[in-house]
Amino acid sequence: QVQLVESGGGLVQPGGSLRLSCAASGFKFSTSVMSWYRQSPGMERELVASIGSVVGTTNYKDSVKGRFTIARDDAENMVYLQMNSLRLEDTAVYYCKAILRGGGGVYWGQGTQVTVSS
Repeated sequence: QVQLVESGGGLVQPGGSLRLSCAASGFKFSTSVMSWYRQSPGMERELVASIGSVVGTTNYKDSVKGRFTIARDDAENMVYLQMNSLRLEDTAVYYCKAILRGGGGVYWGQGTQVTVSS
């Protein structure tokens, strides 16, 4: 079955960095669009970054451009989110999402908490 397992969250001071990882299994990873979303209490889940298959075209939420980088490793079925210059407003639960090619479905991980606090 499809599994997405996030890791790498934690507590970090403003200006710090974290690297989130998402381990994928149970589907053809290399042809799937992979994304990171986040959700803060009382807020809707929002797209942070996405990366396409094959060419690997990336897309970012405006507020994270220049600070966050999404990357994928198709050999290891992994997607990463490098987060630098973290701000208080980046605090949220971060979720990994997979969109499978050809109507194969949409899947979510369980989320990992990122807390930016001094």
